[in-house]
Amino acid sequence: MPRGQKSKLRAREKRCQARMETKDLGDAQAAASPTPTSGSTPPGSPTAGAGQNPQGAAATSSPVAGASRPRSKAHARRQAKQRRNSSQVSIFSKPAPPDPLTKKAGVLMHFMLEKFKMQEPIKKIDMLKVVHKMFKAHFPEILKKAAERIELIFGLELKEVKPNGHSYTLVCKEDLAKDGVLGSTLEVPKNGLLMPLLSVIFLNGNCASEADVWEFLNILGIYDGNAHIIFGEPRKFITEELVQEKYLIYRQIPDSDPPSCEFVWGPRAHAETTKMKVLEFVAKINNTVPSAFPFHYEEALRDEEERAKARSAARARGAAKAIAHSKAPPSNPSSPQ
Repeated sequence: MPRGQKSKLRAREKRCQARMETKDLGDAQAAASPTPTSGSTPPGSPTAGAGQNPQGAAATSSPVAGASRPRSKAHARRQAKQRRNSSQVSIFSKPAPPDPLTKKAGVLMHFMLEKFKMQEPIKKIDMLKVVHKMFKAHFPEILKKAAERIELIFGLELKEVKPNGHSYTLVCKEDLAKDGVLGSTLEVPKNGLLMPLLSVIFLNGNCASEADVWEFLNILGIYDGNAHIIFGEPRKFITEELVQEKYLIYRQIPDSDPPSCEFVWGPRAHAETTKMKVLEFVAKINNTVPSAFPFHYEEALRDEEERAKARSAARARGAAKAIAHSKAPPSNPSSPQ
């Protein structure tokens, strides 16, 4: 096969694999996400709103963002080869449809989030009505599933208002910063979407097109132009709020025809989390371990090594400055005239 055709084939394989990984992350998240309300009907196109120019987004980015997507053909070929040689794991296969209890957990999760939004207590008698009497015997398991997913995605913990267990409320987790590894100034539930977005970008080669991001969000029941119970207007949230917070960079892809946009990690995301921590989040969503994603695990390990070297170099520079300062002769006070 001619060299040019081989390069195109390898690039196509790489794009296909990234899409599969992103879809599987979305499927895992979707099983945990609230069932869309009647006001969340998807628009005509699955990627509606994609390709529009950024509004108020940074046109240029930090040096970190500039290196986010591998541009050279040689580098792309090396990455494609590494992907092919990596062991295939279950995430690349289409997951089975969610079982009835998982579906009910999604419905219950949506109900609980509505109560949280309205600042109303979550009563057991109301939850049993939502679940339906057919599933009453499985209520403890359904409630556990819903509570675990709300905690994982939104950083909210289900607590009993009274010890009798008949009334609950959702509260912000005390160790959210430790779990999500993001010292965000966003509201806690909104902060929950940040890690999945950073994961999609990482899984797509550190740079995700707007179409890819909306495809992922659509899987979660979040659509462009449809207000979400937690995130509000999604486009404003991801292209303005997260950009202003410097967690994402939203920019136009050079020489794209028709004009289209892409997302990369912002400087604050690089400062407050790591690729390994994001991969740990992806693994947790898929009930597995980070090493189950060989290609991304190797990249995350390299990132950890580079960060360790940078910290070590910074400490060495600080120590050298302290030694130099201690050896400097004291300044002589001016003698009185």
